[in-house]
Amino acid sequence: MHTLPNLGYEYNSLEPYIDEQTMRIHHTKHHQTYIDKLNAALEKHPELQKKSAEELIKDLNKIPEDIRTQVRNHGGGHVNHSFFWPLLKKEVKISGEISKAINKEFGSFDDFRKKFSEISNSVFGSGWCWLILNKNKLEIIKTSNQDNPISEGKIPILGIDLWEHGFYLLYKNKRVDYVEAFYNVINWNQVENNYKRAMK
Repeated sequence: MHTLPNLGYEYNSLEPYIDEQTMRIHHTKHHQTYIDKLNAALEKHPELQKKSAEELIKDLNKIPEDIRTQVRNHGGGHVNHSFFWPLLKKEVKISGEISKAINKEFGSFDDFRKKFSEISNSVFGSGWCWLILNKNKLEIIKTSNQDNPISEGKIPILGIDLWEHGFYLLYKNKRVDYVEAFYNVINWNQVENNYKRAMK
């Protein structure tokens, strides 16, 4: 049985960049719904119930066809949000190995930020933008809906949720402003941990 992870911080702790109401609804309603629907899908296949959500979406071809779409969408939603919440914290400066790796791959942090923003803002409809490790090389990619890079054999290091439910109350239709604000709430310590774990 999959359950909702704790945020580890208060719903208002990311203000003014992400508002309390959005965080509360995003966590307790949207994320919870993905979990509820994933658990419901897995009721038909008890042999899959002990697997982690990451294991389920890693190779979707191994998932029985009658629940594959639900696992892709709701399992993906659970994995993506569980990964996303620890990435959020105000006033954490980039440093360490991830800083060096970004500078090496993209030229500078400003160049990385420009490219990450461009790709984020190019997502059509709902989806995510990711900084991923692909064969020990940093890349920026986008995915649709709740798809996750691990389904493509890539390792996510950083991700931004570009579904409207993640920003619409505060930013309305101005996704560009939300993407710009996101840089104020990236927990670079968590990104560093993700990077080091992926490089092992």
